[in-house]
Amino acid sequence: MNDEILAVLLTAIEKRQDVALVSVTEADGALAHLQGQHLLVWPDPARALLGNAEIADVAPSVLDDVRAALVDRAHRHLVYPQADDGANADVNAGPDDVVKLFVEVQAQPPHLIIVGAGHIAVPLAAVGALCDFEVTVLDDRPQYAHPDRFPAAQRVIAGSFRPELQKLRAMPGAFGPHTYIVLVTRGHQYDVESLLEVLDDPLGYIGMIGSRRRIRAVFELLEQEQGVPPHKFDRIYAPVGIDIGARTPAEIAVCIMAEIVNVMRKGPAPSLSDQIRTERSARRERAAQARPTV
Repeated sequence: MNDEILAVLLTAIEKRQDVALVSVTEADGALAHLQGQHLLVWPDPARALLGNAEIADVAPSVLDDVRAALVDRAHRHLVYPQADDGANADVNAGPDDVVKLFVEVQAQPPHLIIVGAGHIAVPLAAVGALCDFEVTVLDDRPQYAHPDRFPAAQRVIAGSFRPELQKLRAMPGAFGPHTYIVLVTRGHQYDVESLLEVLDDPLGYIGMIGSRRRIRAVFELLEQEQGVPPHKFDRIYAPVGIDIGARTPAEIAVCIMAEIVNVMRKGPAPSLSDQIRTERSARRERAAQARPTV
């Protein structure tokens, strides 16, 4: 690996940027000169590649396959041409030429944003950090949103909820499919205020604390008074967490983090919010069936 690639790779890791290091582990025949060569690939197709660009020309699907590994946040071995039909083979390669690539994904850690710095937020931040999440805690009370209360958090913010969420959104990489937001403020009005701020963002997870009765009432109120389309609430995990019979703040933090991991890993565990989600879907279906046909 040359010094330029190494320097850029280390900078990307330091800045928590997603990048893939593609290494040619085996190359035969006319492609043998590629063995040991490297290429850096970013998720953004508009960003220029760095390294031996011939690697990207080994097969038409190379860059798509590498970026798919970035999306999955998983290392990957790739072989071209494919053993079955050789459909991805380079036109200049011979029939027996094979190139094997190892895609090493350097992915920024998932981001856990805890809105509210009360008694549940303290253990939740600790558990989130233990699970290798970058942790941000936000509250409008400086005495609660204080770094001494959250030693495991990378960022502790004291300020009004919606303006601070807007500032976070503007930060590169802070909001996205690997961002997980938990709304656990001191008052339900602040949870709802924050929910409205992030409802349309392409986040990996939005969880909101509250009883089933309260959550049903909040969703119906937002539909009726603010005109929020009902389907938008389907992605909200509320009541938040997986049912483990949690009672203490630490136990509740564990059930919330378990749900986040379950969502992130596409696990099979049912969520506390499933019942409300099913009820609302059935209600919409009944309403649609009741509409008169023209």
